[in-house]
Amino acid sequence: MSDPAQLISAFYEAFSRRDWAAMGACYHPAVHFTDAVFDLHGDQARAMWRMLCTRGRDLQVEFSGVSFAGGVGRAHWDALYTFTATGRKVHNRVDARFAFQEGLIVRHEDSFDFWRWSRQALGAPGLLLGWSSFLHNKVRAQAARGLATFTPDAA
Repeated sequence: MSDPAQLISAFYEAFSRRDWAAMGACYHPAVHFTDAVFDLHGDQARAMWRMLCTRGRDLQVEFSGVSFAGGVGRAHWDALYTFTATGRKVHNRVDARFAFQEGLIVRHEDSFDFWRWSRQALGAPGLLLGWSSFLHNKVRAQAARGLATFTPDAA
């Protein structure tokens, strides 16, 4: 796809359908994805979307503000879902930036308020510790363990 804004829209349209394979097809083989929890490359990034789409039984995704200017793609997206570990409802608001190579997404950076997310997903522990590196690292470790079951080279 030659238009980066169309590619971003296709990515989020696939996400809204929970079509992780179509999402992965928007990524360059050398993609690098980062957010407050993950720092992933290549197949790991595709596996993360597979995990989120597969586990998110009530996941709803809405996106807006797709643009491409000055070599940078942008979008805003909202995810509404039940956090599996606690059964708590979450509304995560995310801003995304993209870079492109060979007509595909090669860099994807999502940013969101981790403390806000942790208060919703974890309740009191998130409220009290969501700002701390302790909780942040604990969530990262738990997410990495979950991702390992979706990663092709996991043992």
